[in-house]
Amino acid sequence: MDFESRPLEPSRRLSESISTINASSNLLPTSADDASPPNDIPAPEARSVLTRLYISHTLSTWNSRMFEFGAVLFLASIFPGTLLYASIYALVRAFSAVALSSWLGAQVDRSDRLVAVRHSIVWQRVPVAVSCLCFVATVSTDSWALTITLFVVQGLLACMEKLAATANTVAVERDWAIVISDSINVPRQDLNASMRRIDLFCKLLAPVFISLIDSISTRSAIWTVFTLNTASVLVEYMAIAQVYQSVPALTKTQAPTTQADDTNSETAYHSQDNASRKIPHSVSETLAPWKEYIASPVFLASFALSLLYLTVLSFGATMTTYLLDTGFTSLQVSYMRIGAVAAEISGTWTAPIIMNRIGPIRSGLWFLNWQFVCVAGAAVAFVGWDSSSRFVAGTLIAGVALSRVGLWGFDLSVQFLVQENIQEHARARFSATEMALQNVFEMLSFASTIAFPLPAQFGYPVMISSGAVAVAAVCFAAYVRKERGHLLHRSRCMGGDKVLYRAVESGSV
Repeated sequence: MDFESRPLEPSRRLSESISTINASSNLLPTSADDASPPNDIPAPEARSVLTRLYISHTLSTWNSRMFEFGAVLFLASIFPGTLLYASIYALVRAFSAVALSSWLGAQVDRSDRLVAVRHSIVWQRVPVAVSCLCFVATVSTDSWALTITLFVVQGLLACMEKLAATANTVAVERDWAIVISDSINVPRQDLNASMRRIDLFCKLLAPVFISLIDSISTRSAIWTVFTLNTASVLVEYMAIAQVYQSVPALTKTQAPTTQADDTNSETAYHSQDNASRKIPHSVSETLAPWKEYIASPVFLASFALSLLYLTVLSFGATMTTYLLDTGFTSLQVSYMRIGAVAAEISGTWTAPIIMNRIGPIRSGLWFLNWQFVCVAGAAVAFVGWDSSSRFVAGTLIAGVALSRVGLWGFDLSVQFLVQENIQEHARARFSATEMALQNVFEMLSFASTIAFPLPAQFGYPVMISSGAVAVAAVCFAAYVRKERGHLLHRSRCMGGDKVLYRAVESGSV
């Protein structure tokens, strides 16, 4: 914040400056900061709430990750020798999120919290179960026409599953987490980090689990996905209901809105009847969440996070193909993947600690700059050396693994900022729009590898990916500058009070 325009007395300027810095950076705690919010729920019940929340989130994430990866394996078995069908499947699934996530978020914002999450659970599980039956039918038929028909059906079902998974994520991680952490007196950054660790464990273990079964029999793998998916519905359904019943604050009340908010809401979401409310019925309504997203105070921070999805710098299919081409074995790549996930998980432990010390804005700046330094170092190796050399590949491996600490630390910092700055009645709509934008950049990353498909050309997607991180760093720096009036700040450990007083006395603050 800029204080130069206020012609105040030094003592008054000092008081205002310190108060403002306290509010924005949490470096100088006030009495309000020291006072803990009342714990509405006894400690044993609070632990029970967290246990049930984590069970529900684990089941949701595990089944989603297992099906997402398993579908690719099943398609590879059905259509051997080509990635065309798997690519079409993935692109259609991602496009559905781009097209409908914002609208879906608006529906979640309007709905009762429990109803919204229960619907997301059911509409995740039903499409997966039907898809598995379609896969079984596909591997059992010799009819090409039936195979293509079932493939089209599976694509539509994948879109439904993707949208339901998006609804579950924005509801639980971006809305329920806020209410629960406040009600049971658990630091929100710790709760966010715990749920992110669940995501990362499932991201690592679910694909490995289904891959092992698929290596024995594709049909057995399909039935495993079907069985686990259907068997977990009731447990997940009841666990989230018990969380809802244990936290009275989750009962949604109508948020106060200004006249301007009412006008915008009516313009964006007005419908002619109950039936037409279920689908976007105009270009204006479709674009309204995007306009709201761009106008939000945390747009630049959220946009910076979304840009990071334009990347091939992860141990996904593209980078794995490149590493195998340079001479690494599949077992070595598996070890590398485990190491990268370990680095990601370490980021979820580090982020809450750093956020507690320096606040989410500066922690986000530190984490993102760390990620940029790591990926830039990996990208530079492609400029000076042959991209097929083991040295370049080794540099890439080290840079990507280390960058994951910054990636997830930055992710948690931005998530906290979004939770703090977006009002309750718009949380799901904002987060769903953010996820739609992330899918846009993810699709662009697919396009970069389509344009440069050969392992010898992998340096070009690497450069594009590192450029996206650089642009993200600039965007977040602009956000920091807008919010704080500066990028760098002297902390208390450097005598911040005295430095600030001298600055105010001299008129430089």
